[in-house]
Amino acid sequence: MNEQAAPMPEFALRLVKWQRQYGRHGLPWQTREPYLVWLSEIMLQQTQVATVLDYYPRFVATFPDVQALAAADEDEILGLWQGLGYYSRARNLHKAAKQVVTEFAGRFPRSRIELQTLCGVGRSTAAAIAAFCFDARETILDGNVKRVLCRLLVLDGDIANKKFEEKLWCTAEALLPQDAADMPAYIQGLMDLGATVCKRSKPVCCVCPMNDMCLARAQDRIAELPRKKTAVMVKNLSLYWLVLRNRDGAVFLHKRPAKGIWGGLWCVPCVDSLAALYELAAQFGLAAEDLNEGAEISHRLTHRHLFMVPFTAQAGGQPIESTAVAGEWVSPDNLAAYGIPKPLHDYLNAVQSSLF
Repeated sequence: MNEQAAPMPEFALRLVKWQRQYGRHGLPWQTREPYLVWLSEIMLQQTQVATVLDYYPRFVATFPDVQALAAADEDEILGLWQGLGYYSRARNLHKAAKQVVTEFAGRFPRSRIELQTLCGVGRSTAAAIAAFCFDARETILDGNVKRVLCRLLVLDGDIANKKFEEKLWCTAEALLPQDAADMPAYIQGLMDLGATVCKRSKPVCCVCPMNDMCLARAQDRIAELPRKKTAVMVKNLSLYWLVLRNRDGAVFLHKRPAKGIWGGLWCVPCVDSLAALYELAAQFGLAAEDLNEGAEISHRLTHRHLFMVPFTAQAGGQPIESTAVAGEWVSPDNLAAYGIPKPLHDYLNAVQSSLF
């Protein structure tokens, strides 16, 4: 860190003015309604704006307020979330909605500290809600903001290091505008600046409102900062699906554990070895020769590359050891009501008419 680089008071004034003139406007979640802001902030975590623009209207149409979301069935929520990934976010949304209803009489708390008590709401998300909805002088610190700060003030350190992150929090707080009424435009400006101008690669420095005060630009260190995280090794994982239909054409699904891949979603029985697959099949009265092996399906998650091999068969009814593979037979017409992993959803749609 450059210890001589003191926070610049004109930063906030410039950013607010720039956002009001050139920033993003008209996004459906740019509102003072806490429920809608909270929902968008959770959806936007590790998800592109373009993707959220597709999901957000459907979600709000189904659950227009926190009371409706709190009263909803988890499977309905997961069904609408299908394809967004990081499904723990959807489960936490449901839990937090119930908290708002039971602990805060259906009204979102106004302070960052209280907002952080909601399930799945961290410091940055809580700050965004408080700033956008209640003009609270609270700063966010997502990946975009970290990048802006590191370049603006040549803050050089490991982004993943807690001590360095705390230094970034302190810097971000020191840059806040004095006028609370400027907070919505300021926070939106931070988001817009990092997302559209001070981008990770190919930043558009020529239109940046801070280009004359950016120390990384002056020192030709823009490409260097912030320091890149150490790449996390992507692990390959082989999985085997047991895709069963009964005589009525219904597919057998069971709900996966809350933790792990596709936590809380409905899925066909899924194991990580052929031996385990044959054991599962036996519980439906099926032998190995009753199974038809399909083409391998690949699906990339953040830190895993999945390779699924579907084995299809027709089963007569409930599994022999029902407690081992408890689940439900779901007719094709009702699949949309179940939260199903996207690769399975795509697979079932593709082979719907040709499975058996």
